[in-house]
Amino acid sequence: MEEAIALLKWKVTFKNQTNSLLASWTQSSNACGDWYGVTCLNGRVSKLDIQGARVIGTLYDFPFSTLPFLEYVDLSVNNLSGTIPPEISNLTNLVYIDLHTNLISGTIPSQIGSLAKLQNIYIYDNLLNGSIPIEIGYLRSLTSLDLGTNSLNGSIPTSLGNLTNLSSLFLNGNHLSGFIPALLGNLTSLSILYLQENNLSGSIPEEIGCLRSLSQLVLAKNSLSGVIPASLGNLTSLSVLYLYQNNLSGSIPEEIGYLRTLSYLDFSTNFLSGSIPTSLGNLNELVTMYLNINQLIGSIPDSLGKLRNLQWMYLHNNNLTKKIPSSFCNLMKLEVVYLGRNNLRGEIPQCLVNISGLEVLKIEDNNLGEDIPSSICNLTSLRILDLGRNNLKGEIPQCFGNMGGHLEVLDIHQNNLYGTLPETFSNGSVLRSLDLHDNELEGKIPRSLANCKNLEILDLGDNNFNDTFPIWFETLPNLKVLSLRSNKLHGPIRALSNGNMFYGLRIIDLSYNAFTGNLSTSLFQKLKAMRTIDQTAKVPTYLGKSGERDYNDSVTVSTKGMEYELDRISTLFKTIDLSSNKFEGHIPSSLGDLIALRVLNLSHNRLQGNIPSSLESLSLVESLDLSFNQLSGEIPQQLVALTFLSFLNLSHNHLQGCIPQGHQFGTFQNNSYEGNDGLQGFPVSKGCGNNLTPETNNRDYESDDEESDSEFINDFWKAALMGYGSGLCIGVSIIYIMISTGNLKWVARIIEGLEYKIIMRQRKRQQSQRH
Repeated sequence: MEEAIALLKWKVTFKNQTNSLLASWTQSSNACGDWYGVTCLNGRVSKLDIQGARVIGTLYDFPFSTLPFLEYVDLSVNNLSGTIPPEISNLTNLVYIDLHTNLISGTIPSQIGSLAKLQNIYIYDNLLNGSIPIEIGYLRSLTSLDLGTNSLNGSIPTSLGNLTNLSSLFLNGNHLSGFIPALLGNLTSLSILYLQENNLSGSIPEEIGCLRSLSQLVLAKNSLSGVIPASLGNLTSLSVLYLYQNNLSGSIPEEIGYLRTLSYLDFSTNFLSGSIPTSLGNLNELVTMYLNINQLIGSIPDSLGKLRNLQWMYLHNNNLTKKIPSSFCNLMKLEVVYLGRNNLRGEIPQCLVNISGLEVLKIEDNNLGEDIPSSICNLTSLRILDLGRNNLKGEIPQCFGNMGGHLEVLDIHQNNLYGTLPETFSNGSVLRSLDLHDNELEGKIPRSLANCKNLEILDLGDNNFNDTFPIWFETLPNLKVLSLRSNKLHGPIRALSNGNMFYGLRIIDLSYNAFTGNLSTSLFQKLKAMRTIDQTAKVPTYLGKSGERDYNDSVTVSTKGMEYELDRISTLFKTIDLSSNKFEGHIPSSLGDLIALRVLNLSHNRLQGNIPSSLESLSLVESLDLSFNQLSGEIPQQLVALTFLSFLNLSHNHLQGCIPQGHQFGTFQNNSYEGNDGLQGFPVSKGCGNNLTPETNNRDYESDDEESDSEFINDFWKAALMGYGSGLCIGVSIIYIMISTGNLKWVARIIEGLEYKIIMRQRKRQQSQRH
């Protein structure tokens, strides 16, 4: 059979001839009866379905002209590359073509428009580029068109408005630009319209409201502007309406409340204003509601309490005010509630305990007052509770410690809570993150926290805890962040056990306490995560539960002389802050083993002795603060090797000798060294040894045998003077030094010295000529 021979010729071009799925394609077998994926009608090939057959090849030798009766082609989920040949127009009986999930590139051939019987086109998830040919609009029989997830550009052809039989249109995930054609309003049979993740602009056409059969409308992640058309209220069959991540403005139309079959609503990340329409309470089938990162004002309507099927509610990042309506307690199917970053007042409704399936409750960054209701402890499915940055008062309910079997995150930082911590944390706790910083908590740190073996983030800073260093912290095997800053902790940090604990610590902040004694060498020796530089990381990674979308761990740190709140904690950020305590003795040289450190702050203590030269091994350190101690001796010249160092503070010690020069040390100002009377050299004084300073006495330049210049500087003078006529050598030399050192101030000093030296030599020549 001619068709079989033609298909075998195509198979010969495959790069994987041993494909087991197509092993049945042989000359000795019956193509119509025995070949995998081949179906015949009246002895002619009518269907070819080799989806997922692992074919590696192209369509260049596909027998388009030899298969005139082919109606159905499915070559999807293979490794087909190259372009779609224009000879596809020979398949005049083609009804269905599916090439999705391949590596097909190039443009869509305009000849596809001649396939009058074509009803289904699926070429999504490929590498297509160029514009969508207007000829596709000639396919009046077309019911499904999916060109999503390619690299198509240009505008959406208005000719697509002719496809009155079209039921689904997928153009998502491309680079399409321009307006959404109003003529798409002619597609009255359309059930699904996906145009998301493009560069579409302009407004949403009112004509979209004519698509009465539409069940899914997704226009998200574009640059659409203007208002949401009230005509969308006509789409009474709609179940999905996604307009998120655009530039839409104005208010949410009341007419959206007519969409009684709507299950999924997402208007987030736009510039919508006004209040939340009470009519949204009519959306009885609604499962998810996303209205976050807008500019909505007013109160949360009581009517939302009628959304009995609602599971996910996202109203955060707006300007909503007044109380959380008690009608929320009727939403028995709620699983996730985001109300954070608004201006909500009042109390947390006691009746929330009725929502037994609630997993995530986030009401952070509001103005909530009153006590935390102990009834929250009855929410036995709650994984994440975030009430941070409010005005909550009273004590933390003791029963919170009994939620360890399900509660993974407890964040109540920056409130007005007082009293002691719960003593009831029990074995088997799944608590991963505990953030209580910036409250008025007091007493001792409860020993029962040692039962929280999953704990990764522990932030008790900025409270009034009065305790010694809890040595049992080392029994927390997963601890990565420990912040006890600004408390009333005291005493020495005793020698730790020999166990493999504290290995995962990346951030340790004990600053602003009253710890005494020597710095704990045994602690530094355990910090394995700070002793290893990850060379494999290609993209930024952050601490937290893998795949967690509902909570980002955060922590406040001091670096480069300022405080920052890290909204997310990079796995690469590693810091030790022991400042503002009463530590004494020497700085252990073993600190130099912590080569992954980014920030080291030992300031405002009583440390003595020399700065260990081993700190030169901290090759990634960006901020180093040893100020306000009793350190003596010279600044180690080896510290010049710290090329990432952008902040240095050695002030108010007893240091002496020459300030090292080179690399980053040329950028530090006088305040990095003030309060050390014995230091000399740039920037605190005149020259020191071989250092070149801006205040060098002019007479130093008069001597041709100037011994204070380094050999390199002398070579520089000679090279510069040789090119004095043209200035070429001077320019090249200056540019080279400027690039290699990144130090404009040093270059300026060299230029000044060079200029003076040239002038003085010229005067000498003139004087000798007169005599």
